Amino acid sequence: MRKILVTGGAGFIGSHFIRLLLTRYDYEVVNLDALMYSGNLKNLSDVEGHGRYRFIHGDIRDEAAVGEAMAGADAVVHFAAESHVDRSIREPDAFLQTNIIGTYRLLEAARRGDIERFLLVSTDEVYGQVLTGTSREGDPLDPRSPYSATKASADLLVRAYWTTYGLPVVTTRGSNNFGPNQYPEKIIPLFITNAIDSLALPLYNDGKAVRDYIYVTDHCEGIAAVLHRGQPGEVYNVGGGNLKNGIEIATAILRVLGKPEGLITFVTDRPGHDLRYSLDSSKAQALGWKPGHSFETALESTVAWYRENEGWWREIKSGAYRDYYRKMYGERGNP
Repeated sequence: MRKILVTGGAGFIGSHFIRLLLTRYDYEVVNLDALMYSGNLKNLSDVEGHGRYRFIHGDIRDEAAVGEAMAGADAVVHFAAESHVDRSIREPDAFLQTNIIGTYRLLEAARRGDIERFLLVSTDEVYGQVLTGTSREGDPLDPRSPYSATKASADLLVRAYWTTYGLPVVTTRGSNNFGPNQYPEKIIPLFITNAIDSLALPLYNDGKAVRDYIYVTDHCEGIAAVLHRGQPGEVYNVGGGNLKNGIEIATAILRVLGKPEGLITFVTDRPGHDLRYSLDSSKAQALGWKPGHSFETALESTVAWYRENEGWWREIKSGAYRDYYRKMYGERGNP
């Protein structure tokens, strides 16, 4: 592989992955991103002048933009997606358009081209809630939100293009990422930024829903391992093995920041809230990958980044986002 197209590379995980490609390998990297609400070129300000990097402003639903971006590419790593469950409950149409139609446009372009590898970055949420045990790649998909249903649809489309057309695809299903540059609607950056300002940390229901957390650079290393060594047509779970409920996340953040636990506020649960996710990542680890950061060390580094980069997140948590945030969490948690 000489040239890799990354979709959604101005987002949280995609930007870290592009940085990994440029620093670890000798690839040319094309970044196709529509720069919707969570896409931010400031996430890549340190590489924007790199000789092997090119940014294209375009939508994955746009056949012409996809064709331009994929021209000459040997591989596609597809991050671009609408990804927030709460938004999908309120605005499902955008999720169907981007996550399903956008993936279809990319697969069609890849089928017409000479693509050596098409990697879909998916999510553990396609398995649905797993009350006991861990999800393995062969388990049935049981999505329970518009977000996870559209990601499961993309998974199935990718699989169909392998079976029907022989397109050399692989899929990764990652657990909950956290780290620098994460858009502050997700639980860890939301709680960090709220706690810095002594605002409420809103926890759904009793705060005991469990997620498997992985530091973003560990996730990117796992994706790179699958890109280079994964078998075509296969799926690989990429989890951190850090099972934490919401109360544990909130108290850990408050402890690092020296803030009182009284900031924790319980709010009405969202519809169809999955109670637990857990991934078996042994298949990806057999490729020679494993997470390199402990949860505690990674969380401290993440908190430090948000403390040192207030301008980045304060700009986001103002303006139009303020109105959305108020609808989601009420006045007490609103910046």
